[in-house]
Amino acid sequence: MAPQVKSNATSAESVTVTEASRLGVSDLVRRASQGHDIVVEKHGTPVAAVIGLARFEQLEDLEADLRSAALVLSRLATDNGVRIGLDEVIDSLGFNRAELEAELDADLRAERT
Repeated sequence: MAPQVKSNATSAESVTVTEASRLGVSDLVRRASQGHDIVVEKHGTPVAAVIGLARFEQLEDLEADLRSAALVLSRLATDNGVRIGLDEVIDSLGFNRAELEAELDADLRAERT
């Protein structure tokens, strides 16, 4: 008798470790590649998930978007409105803009030859 795959509220299919073993890796991969998310449970607790590559890439993109949003929100929350010009930053670090530009020009000329 084939193991029963039950669905949960998140629309992922849920199987026990024993059922997953009976189904085999090939069947789990086939289902995942067809767009089915499969949660593997051990003693009733979710312990792993098998998802297709498209879903994985979608989750990676979402993670990157969430990181970007967190950075933006952090910046908005801590922005005091003060802006500092590049020359002021260069001076505060103990550099001289003219000397930095001369070094950069020399480096660029050296790369061309």
